[in-house]
Amino acid sequence: MSINVKLLSEICEAPGAPGFEDKIRKIVLRELKPLADSVEIDNMGNVLALKKGKGRKKVMVAAHMDEIGFIVTHIDNNGFLRFHTLGGFDPKTLTAQRVIVHGKKDLIGVMGSKPIHVMTADERGKTVKTTDYFIDLGMPKKEVEKYIAKGDPVTRERKLIEMGNCVNCKSIDNRVSVFILIETLKKLKTIPYDLHAVFTVQEEVGLRGAYVAAHTINPDFGFGLDTTIAYDVPGASDHENITKLGDGTAIKIMDSSTICDRRMVEYMKKTAKKHKIKWQSEVLPAGGTDTAGVQRMGKTGSIAGAVSIPTRHIHQAIEMANKDDIQGSIDLLQKCIEELDKHKWAIT
Repeated sequence: MSINVKLLSEICEAPGAPGFEDKIRKIVLRELKPLADSVEIDNMGNVLALKKGKGRKKVMVAAHMDEIGFIVTHIDNNGFLRFHTLGGFDPKTLTAQRVIVHGKKDLIGVMGSKPIHVMTADERGKTVKTTDYFIDLGMPKKEVEKYIAKGDPVTRERKLIEMGNCVNCKSIDNRVSVFILIETLKKLKTIPYDLHAVFTVQEEVGLRGAYVAAHTINPDFGFGLDTTIAYDVPGASDHENITKLGDGTAIKIMDSSTICDRRMVEYMKKTAKKHKIKWQSEVLPAGGTDTAGVQRMGKTGSIAGAVSIPTRHIHQAIEMANKDDIQGSIDLLQKCIEELDKHKWAIT
């Protein structure tokens, strides 16, 4: 499948820890300029792009710009950094990773921890914690403090590569959705209702941007756009898969923060079948997305669902998505937006 890998790479590789989305926001604003009737940035830092439709109802699609990251909490006497996580991390995934510390100057650092050679037998058997790690910049404290201060953000360092029919990078969650929403806007022409394409902030620390945006827009219909678990790997039982890579875009039924409106789920399935878009159902027992904010933070709530992109190795620096699933997500979101006025939405 041919997707714009160059643009996807730029979007995925840009830094943007929660609360520090400046650099990814600049890319989003650049891409939106020719695609929307108006573009605004709210007080939270969300980017709100409006594409006008024919009817009076409002549609909101949310894709978050932030990525899991860290924030500097301390510089010790030897120049090593201590940090706090921004978003959910499995501590063992930090081992042997490079990071970028964003201060007055971007500096490459490495995640250091106690060498196994000097661990006691008890230490070797213990579960690793994020507090077992520090960031080594290879500089003494005096040099570090020229560029880095407490409160500076830290992101993971990893380039996007293609592997078979897949793309692999840090921050596929959720930059692939930022890419999908931009690519969908490029394909939309005449739409039935006003579309509010929102690129949100601080999702990884509590869906914060989506809450504010949904309250502002008060949409009638809503779509979350985010990655989901593809646990289709060795050791996984069939009932644990959630989704499978290459089996199509996923239509969310529920996650831990949202039970999608059954009317929207029905509509999305019907639309996928009508346009021969490969799809799979998603029931995610843990984890939430901006869908929750879109669904219930407007003044009257919205009829909400979500397009989910199957992703392996999620919340690691080696996240992987299938190009066909990505294209299918673009196709499904486009058709769902274009045909909203053709479905019967009354509660029966």
